[in-house]
Amino acid sequence: MAQPAGPPAAYPGRSGAGQQPYSNGPVQNQLMHLSDGQGYSPLVPGSYSHQPPAKVPPHQAPGQYNYSGSQNVSQLNNYQGPGQTLNRPPVAPFSPAPVQQAGPVPQGLLPASHNSAAVSSAGSFPPGASPPVLSHWQCSPAPASQPAGSQTSPLAHATGTGSAQPPSALAGNTNPPGSYQYAASPGGPPLQNSYMKPGSAPPPVAQPLTPLHPPARPPLGPPPVGGPPLIRPSTLIAGPPNTQSLLNSAVNREGDATSAASDGSVVQNSYDAIEGGGLTATSHHSPAPPNLKMNRNVGYAYPTLPPGYQNTSPPGAPGMQASALQYPDGSKHFHQPALGTNHLTASMGGLSLQQEGLRPVNLLQERNILPTTVLKAPVPNLHEDIQKLNCNPELFRCTLTNIPQTQALLNKAKLPLGLLLHPFKDLSQLPVVTSSTIVRCRSCRTYINPFVSFLDQRRWKCNLCYRVNDVPEEFMYNPVTRVYGEPHKRPEVQNATIEFMAPSEYMLRPPQPPVYLFVFDVSHNAIETGYLNTVCQTLLDNLDLLPGNTRTKIGFITFDSTIHFYSLQEGLSQPQMLIVSDIEDVFIPMPENLLVNLNENKELIQDLLRTLPQMFTKSLETQSALGPALQAAFKLMSPTGGRISVFQTQLPSVGMGALKSREEPNQRATAKDIHLTPSTDFYKKLALDCSGQQVAVDLFLLSGQYSDLASLGCISRYSAGSVYYYQSYHHKHNPVQVEKLQKELKRYLTRKIGFEAVMRIRCTKGLSIHTFHGNFFVRSTDLLSLPNVNPDAGYAVQMSVEESLTDMQVVSFQSALLYTSSKGERRIRVHTMCLPVVTTLSDVYLGADVQAITGLLANMAVDRSVSATLSDARDALVNAVIDSLSAYRSSVLSIQQPGLMAPYSLRLFPLYVLALLKQKAFQTGTNARLDERIFTMCQVKNQPLVYLMLMTHPSLYRVDNLTDEGALNINDRTIPQPPILQLSVEKLSRDGAYLMDAGSVMFLWIGKNCGQTFISQVLGVPNYGSIPQNMTHLPELETAESIRTIAFISWLREQRPFFPILYIIKDDSPLKSSFLQNMIEDRTESALSYYEFLLHIQQQVNK
Repeated sequence: MAQPAGPPAAYPGRSGAGQQPYSNGPVQNQLMHLSDGQGYSPLVPGSYSHQPPAKVPPHQAPGQYNYSGSQNVSQLNNYQGPGQTLNRPPVAPFSPAPVQQAGPVPQGLLPASHNSAAVSSAGSFPPGASPPVLSHWQCSPAPASQPAGSQTSPLAHATGTGSAQPPSALAGNTNPPGSYQYAASPGGPPLQNSYMKPGSAPPPVAQPLTPLHPPARPPLGPPPVGGPPLIRPSTLIAGPPNTQSLLNSAVNREGDATSAASDGSVVQNSYDAIEGGGLTATSHHSPAPPNLKMNRNVGYAYPTLPPGYQNTSPPGAPGMQASALQYPDGSKHFHQPALGTNHLTASMGGLSLQQEGLRPVNLLQERNILPTTVLKAPVPNLHEDIQKLNCNPELFRCTLTNIPQTQALLNKAKLPLGLLLHPFKDLSQLPVVTSSTIVRCRSCRTYINPFVSFLDQRRWKCNLCYRVNDVPEEFMYNPVTRVYGEPHKRPEVQNATIEFMAPSEYMLRPPQPPVYLFVFDVSHNAIETGYLNTVCQTLLDNLDLLPGNTRTKIGFITFDSTIHFYSLQEGLSQPQMLIVSDIEDVFIPMPENLLVNLNENKELIQDLLRTLPQMFTKSLETQSALGPALQAAFKLMSPTGGRISVFQTQLPSVGMGALKSREEPNQRATAKDIHLTPSTDFYKKLALDCSGQQVAVDLFLLSGQYSDLASLGCISRYSAGSVYYYQSYHHKHNPVQVEKLQKELKRYLTRKIGFEAVMRIRCTKGLSIHTFHGNFFVRSTDLLSLPNVNPDAGYAVQMSVEESLTDMQVVSFQSALLYTSSKGERRIRVHTMCLPVVTTLSDVYLGADVQAITGLLANMAVDRSVSATLSDARDALVNAVIDSLSAYRSSVLSIQQPGLMAPYSLRLFPLYVLALLKQKAFQTGTNARLDERIFTMCQVKNQPLVYLMLMTHPSLYRVDNLTDEGALNINDRTIPQPPILQLSVEKLSRDGAYLMDAGSVMFLWIGKNCGQTFISQVLGVPNYGSIPQNMTHLPELETAESIRTIAFISWLREQRPFFPILYIIKDDSPLKSSFLQNMIEDRTESALSYYEFLLHIQQQVNK
């Protein structure tokens, strides 16, 4: 049979390179335009005359692949799970002479052999040897003599090490000295003399874990005195949306590894080159944007953006409220004073230890420490003008808001240093810049941001590597204010989060069309669950809302023991099914008409979706050939890239990737929980092939039996996909799951999506990133490959202080996400965060962000569970609390006091760690099924922090006495705001009703003596005895009590991308045990109560 054709030279429907790109209205303002909810303009950028390079999977040594969960290159046979550590090669000292290399860059992937920084992998342990087990996270810096390949990781046990091959001297090159194209844009006018609030101490911040021995690097020399000044915001005049994109500029704005084209221009040949400035290609250490995991509390106050920049929320994003990114609207014009040595305050010394964040708290005596409102992220101790410009913590958050000056200080604090990111979050306001010049540092490739400093109108200093760059002529003009000579007022320098429309040099091939392939399990077991009816109907209802444009393509594959393709050729009266029964050597039965244009073939597609659920109702085929079906899907998708959505209901039983049951119910959580690792590397290898062809795989597992999610989940983890798990899904026996699947599938189908994306995180020189967490594949050491990126994914990274941050008042972090929108535009979303540097241990504790610390430790604990054992991970979590509180007691407390003392900033640390120990991912006992445990671990690695914390430590509210006092008013709705209660049965009264919000599930517990008013006015039944056992919905009654209760529950649900089922339970309900399991402060089956846990910690601290 004919195989599918190779990649087309260009995709149909693209406009020529020379025409006006991205126009969606009259051209009025050449710099900024408003992004709509999806954030895209309708037209596609110009195509290229040259043939796009064929996509080839990255070449690796046999049996060796980069792992995506955390970043470490490891051998497959030594697979240790999602936490990987990277060893960074030494970076050459900065050389001021720029290398001339620039040129347009097509978008797309190249073979690893062309990559300027290919990663070579090698196992760090001899065959058969097991890695050493660490019971504590290590916090000591690497000895100078340590070989570049060796590394010890705190939580994550890396079995392999990656040593990056330094690129040629041309890697990381920049434009010729005479050009301005690399200049990064300035920050606003410099602040008065200080980064810190006068007389204030830094806010509480979580201290980072010590770095995993990064390789030594030659010293880079001290930065210019005073560090980079920051710019003060000035008003952005709201103007009409800008529609003119100046993409026809022939000048290359991105200097990196390039190759000369026949016309003398320079053509980029890899994503690493396009995004620019990989860590081996720059003079200072610039980490790649890794998985960012961020989360922030709702309501973190930021000034609002001027009306002209406000975006609408994404259409068709059910159940989600876009969070407003708020930006400064101050209108004062700020004169930029001359910079001198006193531009910044000399130090943060002299802070009083009695500030709130450092106030010693005796945890054994102060029992009511849980805040009654949602805990907010600590505010960094920066000058208010700088802090106003800082990145929203919902997007970018650090475990320590005060960065320790040295690794020794970080080690002493015994806290993890890392970042949590939520880079593609839905935003209600996002400034979008269309300009032919994207201003970046010529040395480290940092994008211009609010925290750079202007030496004068024509020169700006990078806030990451301190290089002085020229301001390009075009950047001198501000189209928003229509003023020349005020580069510090450009939107790029006024917004910590911004999106650029990328010119053609940020592409390796023409932007791909949106391609969606659905792969359905149609075995007897699958048909029995009834899931196909729900999925096909939801698809039918949302077909017009799939993100895309006139180029959108769609296709379908079904499978049991054979694979079924569907020809949707124009002109057919009905879809034609083609069956391939040779599952050992899968082939595509016809090259065309299996993936078809959605708009041109909509009737045939609708016809197929209506008939699919009935086609297999009489099937008695019980086998499942998932592996071959995925191989077929990969072959079908490789020419373009896109998204595969696979629905599976059982353990794959035939063909490649067949699995055997490994769950023994009586040994679900024994000390040696060996089944947390994959039983085969088939799914990981296939995922890496998918990643190389820009294909991501999302797995929907709907199963009542063990399905080995530890093995199946690899297909999503390494391809940057997502995993959804519906335990015991059945349309009749478990109808509440049907609504959950419908709601979550609607969100999944209609939410924003980015294709063929890469992400890199950079930080100020002296800091280094060594481990990444999340779903992705790490390409060229620190460039994260994300074939798909979605707004519900979070990422985390671990960092270390590689060189002393002497003479620096602040450090900065920047993530850059380069992606193709569903409208075919190449875009770059950039987030920049600035934090102060401190020199004392007390300041480090003062700035600890306890939620971010907990989130990072949870990621590390998943890695430890997989690489070592579950009990090792639990011990490491407990030791993290013991070590940090011991260090605080011995080094910060001036007067030793009886009891268990903690700084106020870490008062919730023991409680949150105890909550982690009781979470399904880490609890002991036989409560959790193996797939359920693995799914929870997947969520830990892929959830933004805000959702992870809710799953870890649920919120408990009393709801039988809701009032309008202190209520929120949102869109004419009044949302009551009851206080959050401690998770203990002591807080429950038989006279009340209590709502527990555990993130993916909610419980409404009704006390035996609950007031008759609540029972009749909210539940709609005459008395307590009439409450049905399986009640999962509240009736909508015309009573004040009902309206308030439903408004509150709906408001909680709207703030997350998944749909929590509501279970209404009584004292005799079978679900009462699940409700009580979440009472973190009480003793449970296999875990201590909170008070017992504190006594244990005290005993260890006082040793």
